[in-house]
Amino acid sequence: MTLLHKGILKIKSKSRYWQRDIFWNLGLNNNFHKNTNGSRIIIYHGICQSDHTRFNNIFLKLKTFEAHLKFYKKYFNVISLNDYYQQRFSNDRFNVCITFDDGYANNHKYVLPLLEQYQLPATFFITSIRDAGFDILWNDFLGIISRYGPGILRYNNELFKKNIWNKYVSESTGIIFQEIIRSGGFNEKVKMMEQLGGLVNFRENKLEQDYWLQMTARQINELSLSKYVTIGGHSCYHNDLSRIPIGAARTELIQSKKYLEGIIQKEIKAFAFPYGTYTREVVAEAKIAGYNQLLAVNFSFPEDFSDTTMRERFTVNPFISVNNQMYANLTGRY
Repeated sequence: MTLLHKGILKIKSKSRYWQRDIFWNLGLNNNFHKNTNGSRIIIYHGICQSDHTRFNNIFLKLKTFEAHLKFYKKYFNVISLNDYYQQRFSNDRFNVCITFDDGYANNHKYVLPLLEQYQLPATFFITSIRDAGFDILWNDFLGIISRYGPGILRYNNELFKKNIWNKYVSESTGIIFQEIIRSGGFNEKVKMMEQLGGLVNFRENKLEQDYWLQMTARQINELSLSKYVTIGGHSCYHNDLSRIPIGAARTELIQSKKYLEGIIQKEIKAFAFPYGTYTREVVAEAKIAGYNQLLAVNFSFPEDFSDTTMRERFTVNPFISVNNQMYANLTGRY
């Protein structure tokens, strides 16, 4: 696809978004949600007060997220993950299951009070990175370095140059630094954080903690005590389980479950694959570990559609209006 073609598609997408917003504001399509049946599991990640795309494109502003909840409450049937798997769906409203990935402390700080206020259920998929002695995920660490770090980075005797999107790219291979680190195990990620940790004193800026700080065991337990909350696993270290040896993936599946169950004193049945990626071997190991609710993004294999443990999810877009996000939730496309 040429840059010109990409540009044309982008303009067409924006035009559709503008048109929908205009129609919505004029009251011309305010009933679109009433004419659609079905269900969708929605993925959220982090919530912050402002500047939600500072380090990545998976955060939402708090006021935007609350607007989502208001819309869900008014027009949708919001159900728990267990009810979704049991297909306890409404025939009159579109059914939505809210999920959060990664275990950010901002979920405890901002999301939990709103769930209680609007009386809506949600599932939180949390890593056990705290059990390993860390309070930040490797990809968030690298996001901070990519924003505030130098223009050229040297790592393992290889030079990486920052591009216009604040991504470090290998000058010799053209491969993005983040992809190289993602393909390694946790030891490689620890090595990266140790070597690059001196580049940015991000811990001194308390105002930016919402963008990276992970929940403590106490916060996870407090979250689990809410009648509106379900806790699920999300690996130990936020490794891509499809890229690491199956033995390492097996250990993460087991240890993640053990860590969370030790905190909340409840059985953990659900697991969301980091990055939504997996292999057939990883799925098999997850079932052996005791998970019977397995969440991907898009299915990777034809047999996944008939697997009663597997479900697809839909990621929110931080760059569009509430109205357009709800339209995308209904249609399953942007």
